Order: sequence, then C-alpha cells, then structure tokens
Amino acid sequence: MRTQVVIIGSGPSGLLLGQLLTNAGIDNVVLDRVSQDYILGRIRAGVLEEGMCQLLDQSGAGARMHREGLPHDGFELTFSGRRHRIDLHGLTGGKRVMVYGQTEVTKDLMDHRAATGGVSIYEAENVAPHDFDGASPYVTYEKDGKTHRIDCDFIAGCDGYHGVSRKSVADKGLEEFERVYPFGWLGIVSEVPPVSHELIYANHERGFALCSMRSTTRSRYYVQCALDDRVDNWSDDAFWDELRRRLPAEAAEKVTTGPSIEKSIAPLRSFVAEPMRFGRLFLVGDAAHIVPPTGAKGLNLAASDVHYLFEGLQEFYGEKSNAAIDAYSQRALARVWKAERFSWWMTNTMHRFPETGRFGQRMQEAELDYLSQSEAASRSLAENYVGLPY
Repeated sequence: MRTQVVIIGSGPSGLLLGQLLTNAGIDNVVLDRVSQDYILGRIRAGVLEEGMCQLLDQSGAGARMHREGLPHDGFELTFSGRRHRIDLHGLTGGKRVMVYGQTEVTKDLMDHRAATGGVSIYEAENVAPHDFDGASPYVTYEKDGKTHRIDCDFIAGCDGYHGVSRKSVADKGLEEFERVYPFGWLGIVSEVPPVSHELIYANHERGFALCSMRSTTRSRYYVQCALDDRVDNWSDDAFWDELRRRLPAEAAEKVTTGPSIEKSIAPLRSFVAEPMRFGRLFLVGDAAHIVPPTGAKGLNLAASDVHYLFEGLQEFYGEKSNAAIDAYSQRALARVWKAERFSWWMTNTMHRFPETGRFGQRMQEAELDYLSQSEAASRSLAENYVGLPY
C-alpha cells in the first residue's frame, strides 16, 4: 500500500489531523494497535479551547459539539473559605471554553472519517516506522497473522506517551524534560448533576479538589491524593465526604452524591521531548509532551500541534514548499512551553506540597488573594486558560 501520510494513533489528534488532510485532498491512513471500542471506552478530559473548537469545525466534525457541549464563560477559584470567579469572557474580550468530553470528540471524528471514506486500520500489532531519516519512509504492522507495509511521504506520530513513535527516535538526539509531582488525582464519574454550572478549582489545607462535569447530568470530580494511594482505599462515601471537606460550606451543601461509574487515580507530570521532528517523522500531542491536568491543556496542546503540522503538510503539497514543515517543531514547542508553564503554575498554586508545609499553604493563599484583587493577574490567568493564539 502507498499513501502520502501515515498517522500512527487514532486518538483525537490523529483523527483530527487525518480529517483535515482528507478534506484538503491529501491521502492518509490511520493505524492503531487497539480497537475502536477500546478507544471509545476511555474517559478523558473535556475542556476545549476556542482554537480546538475551530479546528473541529474546520474538520467538519463539530456539529454535535455545538448542540450538546456546554460553553463556559468563567470558572471559580476557592481558597480560605472564599469563592472568586474568573470571568473568562469579560477578561479576554469575549472568549470562552467548551466543556465537551474527549470521548465524544473522538467518536465524532471517527464517525466523520467513516462517512468521508477515510482509511483507518485498527488492532494493528507491532506498528513500526522505518527510514524516516531519508526520502522514502514506510511503516510496517501485523494484522491477522500477516506483515503489512505502507510506503509514504511522511509519518505523524500521534500515538501518545507510551507509543512507538517517540521510542523510535530515542537515540537520535531526543532531549527530554520532566517534572513528576509528589501526588495524584483520585477521580470519579457519577450520574449526578454538577455542583455548579461552571468548574470549581479548590485550594484547601487538606489538598486540591476540582468540581467538573461532562454534561448537565454527569459530573466529574477529583481530590488530590498520595501517589501510593489505592482506589480500593476509597469507598464512594469516603470520596464524597472528602470532596465536601475541601469546598466552601455553601458549595459543599449543594453537592449531589451518587454511585461512581468510574473511579481511578492518575499521577501528575510535566514532560516535554524536543525536537518534535526527525526527518519525515513528526511527534504530535502526548507523544511529545504531557501536562498536569490542572490547566486543562493536554488535548488542546495536541490540537495546536495538529494545526501547525497540517499547515506544513498543506503548504508542502499545495505550494511545493518546505518552509512550514521545517518550522513545525519550533512553532509547536514555543506554544507547548507556554502551556507547560501555565499548567505548572496552576498545579503549584492549587495543590498541597508535602515539602512546603504550612508556609507553602500561606504563600498559595496570598497568591490567590492577590489574584482575586488584581485585574491584571486575573486577565493573565484568563488569557492562558482560554488558550493562547496559534
């Protein structure tokens, strides 16, 4: 088989890139080692920047997001028993975010790809990129007991932190930067109405908490926990009790409890691998960078990578120019590091760090108090939260 672009990974970034390429008349094949059902069974984040929403519209897969998604004009910070709203819409000149689950984004992109004739190959084992340092790269994989080969012009590695793409360039000058945080997030999903129509980020002496949602009837809640904690240690009742302890009394009283339909503990890390281009192989999304979820940047950073790479490929095929492809890594990383900084700041401001003790807690409260009184500080937070321009 031959195509122009092989995309390894069929998460949102791979599918979004594939659809943009298909719309532009650029042939592509998407490969994934797991099944569609497995991918759609993963529950992930769901706060979308305007840039991500615009890319979904550009791909043609944004209609259901506009029907069912929840536009948010702000969110709340709570600390020292106080509540302070960040007016995203007012502070950024009319920008907002959209709450719409990553699983739903993936499903919309899968459905649109199938409707427009895109080629996707699932349960492809032992996927491997080859000869991407030269002019004739190709990808091999195994399926149904046979080895297959796809020749191509370019390879997009959209296969996540544990995927083969970054592993394939580990010995080619890749530099990695990492910060592992000394805690995790215990999260649950429950079929209950959210405590507020906007997200609540809580700083508390007992630890961080987040009140989020996937819809008007499905809530997603988190509490900071120890890295070595176990889900088995937390009954649903214990989780709800701890969540309410970390919220101001007015918010805690409005929490509707119910059985969890998903419960898990996620570690937090900041990670960047650079460069993001190796010959004709490009790293995209989680293959190149991870952010702690505090700033809601993971999926959105993957979308900005897709934007820069699509621009480069479109220019290469349409104008026979390498300029945008050659600039891909530099352009993507400039935005990546700004989002990493913001996510790092949000994480350091909102969480309890064991090594800083009571002094650290008071410093966080002072920072949040300043933020609540300074329009300039609030505007900076809002501008980063809604997403910096591409």
